[in-house]
Amino acid sequence: MFVLLLVVTFTLATAASYGVARLFNAPLSGIVTRLVPDEFAVAWQRYILFGLFLVGVNGGVRIWEFEKYVLPGGATPQPLLLTADRWALEVYRTLMGTLQSVAIVLLILFVVGLFAYVIVRSREVRYTADGRRTVAPAAA
Repeated sequence: MFVLLLVVTFTLATAASYGVARLFNAPLSGIVTRLVPDEFAVAWQRYILFGLFLVGVNGGVRIWEFEKYVLPGGATPQPLLLTADRWALEVYRTLMGTLQSVAIVLLILFVVGLFAYVIVRSREVRYTADGRRTVAPAAA
């Protein structure tokens, strides 16, 4: 029963991470291609998506929490039994842990991307000979 719980939570965390990665693939692509040179943009985007999967699965499948179903410890002399209520709780914890972990990573990424965008745009601003500001055309 424990192995089935592990497989189910891993599958659920992977599916949730995949769904979020698909949902944010286009915005991530736009941010990365704007901030990173073209020859590195694809590699950076793949690395970010890999990081999303890794953090999402790690946040959803909490092995240290599953030890209570295998190892006796604490106040209980026996490992806990996996009832239907515990299954529902663990599936919910997996989904929420996955989404929370991925949301934190995306928030950090977008905040860093915002600061990087401000720096890139400020470097694109040029001054004419008479002191007026002009904005260099954005790189395509």
